[in-house]
Amino acid sequence: MATFLSSPINCLLQSAFLSTLLLVCLSPFYQPINISSRLSSFYTPNFQPYPSTILLLPPPNTTLGVGQDAQITWKIKVSPFDERLRPSRSPVLLAVQNITKIKTGFERIEDGLARARDAILRAIRSRNSSSYKKGSYVPRGVIYRNQYAFHQSHTEMEKRFKIWVYKEGELPVLHGGPVNNIYSVEGQFLDEIERGKSNFIARHPDEAHAFLLPLSVAYIMHYIYKPRVTFSRHQLQTLVTDYVRVIADKYTYWNRTNGADHFSISCHDWGPDISRANPELFKYFIRALCNANTSEGFQPQRDVSVPEIFLHVGKLGLPREGAQPPSKRPILAFFAGGAHGRIRKVLLKRWKDKDGEIQVHEYVTQRKKNNNLYFKLMGQSKFCLCPSGHEVASPRVVTAIQLGCVPVIISDNYSLPFSDVLDWSKFSVNIPSEKIQEIKTILKGISHKRYLTMQRRVIQAQRHFTLNRPAKPYDMIHMILHSIWLRRLNHRMP
Repeated sequence: MATFLSSPINCLLQSAFLSTLLLVCLSPFYQPINISSRLSSFYTPNFQPYPSTILLLPPPNTTLGVGQDAQITWKIKVSPFDERLRPSRSPVLLAVQNITKIKTGFERIEDGLARARDAILRAIRSRNSSSYKKGSYVPRGVIYRNQYAFHQSHTEMEKRFKIWVYKEGELPVLHGGPVNNIYSVEGQFLDEIERGKSNFIARHPDEAHAFLLPLSVAYIMHYIYKPRVTFSRHQLQTLVTDYVRVIADKYTYWNRTNGADHFSISCHDWGPDISRANPELFKYFIRALCNANTSEGFQPQRDVSVPEIFLHVGKLGLPREGAQPPSKRPILAFFAGGAHGRIRKVLLKRWKDKDGEIQVHEYVTQRKKNNNLYFKLMGQSKFCLCPSGHEVASPRVVTAIQLGCVPVIISDNYSLPFSDVLDWSKFSVNIPSEKIQEIKTILKGISHKRYLTMQRRVIQAQRHFTLNRPAKPYDMIHMILHSIWLRRLNHRMP
């Protein structure tokens, strides 16, 4: 009997038992394995798990959800074990590891920008303008398109924004610019950033959100085109294009984004021309320009409009002693200047020395003499006429604001500075060039109460058109930086 139990029949029964047990252990074949990981992610956690061993993140333009520990669950699908009956195979235990990918500097920058975007959106939704700096200025009022967005964006800029200035090139054409006269913003900005004391300077290019080409079109015109024998832009365009090629060959940063995080600043009339010889090379390049003429290729979504100012030697602003309160401004509107360009010629032809309330003069002081009379008359005027000259921008806009005079913009195709955050309609008057004949009627139609409101808003806007050295929050240089910051913030790199 014992011999019978150890017979081949018994062996077959044992084999059948083991096979059944193996089938039970391996079935069902598509049993999911749940894995949970707490991640601090700038992507929203509200997405469906993916049947893959790779964690698939939602696309970059997904609604942001920063600052929350996201409970993300996804599934790994076990492949069918087709060879399960082979005796040579033994069950394999699946080991699941948390692999943390080390992010590159560029990825860390993009993560930080995503967090900044989310902070701005949360400020808009919560209508919160609290400041992390005690006693700091908080934008409020209707002169701002969205005071909450602007305040939080400026705050994020102060905390995060870093600029790398390329070291290649030498003075006088590069790394410097005029700090006086009509192109002074160009040199003042370069000097502020390159002096090395700004908190916006990056210690290494891998930390930079934006890259500055430290060229001055005004200095190129002064040194390269001297003596002036041609008005061809070829030399200017060749110099700038060659500089871009030098840095593109030496570093990876330009080619990484096709120049979308690179910028330059220029207040010279020829500033927009640097990119016209090779539009494909400069397709995404940010141009910060005083000559912000949309009919000549200025793109408000990409480029930055810079206010034009006139600085006298040794001064950063105007004498405001002549600025009178509204009750002591007997002049309805004032302008004095040369007949430069089509719009000014029409203005002078219609209004020059013809009306006591609309005071339009070709000049009130001789060139190179004391301009105090000019500023005094602006300080006694309710409205200051700011017509375009040869180009759309005029330093009279900033001068009017600094002297408490409501600016009257008479310009076609001018993209006004800081229009991303400032609502110019709340503190200025816009008169199309074809309505120059109606200036008096339009201004007389503004009630005294409305004028007082606009004038009060002009005073509020002065902060943003004041040049400080070193720069201060919300002043002119910070506003230029914020305009560049916004373009970088709104451009998501691949």
